[in-house]
Amino acid sequence: MAHAYTPGLKVLKEARVAKTRMLPLKGEVRVAAGDAVSPQTVVAATELPGNVQMVNVAGQLNVDPGDVSESMLKHEGERVKKGEPLARSRGIFGFFKSTLPSPADGTVESISGVTGQVVLREAPIPVQVDAYIEGKVIEELPQEGVIVETTGVFIQGIFGIGGERQGEIKILVERPDQELTADHLNASCRGKILVGGAFISLATLKQAMQLGAAAVIVGGFDYQDLKPLLGYDLGVAITGGEDIASALVLTEGFGRIAMADRTFELLKTHAGRLASLNGATQIRAGVIRPEVIIPLAPAEISGQVFDESRITGIEEGSLVRVIRAPYFGLLGRVTSLPPDLQRMESGTLVRVAKARLADGREVLLPRANLEMVETD
Repeated sequence: MAHAYTPGLKVLKEARVAKTRMLPLKGEVRVAAGDAVSPQTVVAATELPGNVQMVNVAGQLNVDPGDVSESMLKHEGERVKKGEPLARSRGIFGFFKSTLPSPADGTVESISGVTGQVVLREAPIPVQVDAYIEGKVIEELPQEGVIVETTGVFIQGIFGIGGERQGEIKILVERPDQELTADHLNASCRGKILVGGAFISLATLKQAMQLGAAAVIVGGFDYQDLKPLLGYDLGVAITGGEDIASALVLTEGFGRIAMADRTFELLKTHAGRLASLNGATQIRAGVIRPEVIIPLAPAEISGQVFDESRITGIEEGSLVRVIRAPYFGLLGRVTSLPPDLQRMESGTLVRVAKARLADGREVLLPRANLEMVETD
């Protein structure tokens, strides 16, 4: 049977998901292999070196660089608080002394008799890494982190902003083609992962943020509203580090696009369940997709876990999503993969696939315009 490789979008009701939780530099791992963890469990911790303050003692006290050491009231390795005297000049005949207060809390790291500068190192910055998902530690990475694994629902989106969030799934619309409007929002949305349908406007998203929603999942959003939302052009770099109150995950793309029925029904089935969500997205090499993970209880696990090794690419019967106009966002089933190149309206010769769309139409599409929806 003919098949074609294309990147896949995962919408899985049961998958084994492993997440590597790493420190930015070596530190202390606080859990061990086999430990059960919750999303908030701190699995590793370290301290980043504090910021450096360069203090021009010679210039501010009007002394020679070689006399700075004798002027210091705090010496290398000693701690000092902000505003506390750091150095003092000799003055003239013991009078007219000048005192230099410390500009910050920290430790005197070095004193230079050449430049007259003193290096003040601020307090270390504590860094903690949590488990992100509810599951079990399957591997400990000494001094670096751990790998946490869970079995649950795994849904990938097309685009997202905002980092890792946790909350209960709250369904706000009845159908996947409905717009999520301000009328659907109320105080019960605080801390929840809100699920809408085809679209959310900038005004409604801002209201959800004001209500304290952890995240919003919808089919589409207006690309032009990203700049007013964030205050800057997003560009093409990886997302996920945006300083926003609520993360946003688009399951279908930009515009008014109904959420795929399978995605909506899967989320609806698990309404009220605790989920972990990450809006991080990267569309260049090393694609990163936004994700929603809903851990399953042991009694709910059937054992029929999705096996990525069985995915060989698009073939007859594959569920696909069209990623370019004029059928952008529509789902369908591949009915055949003609082996010969076909001439399209643009005049180019390309490999194509015949697909029956959800509305019954059978269309001929370039294979490059299709994205496989990986399901279990």
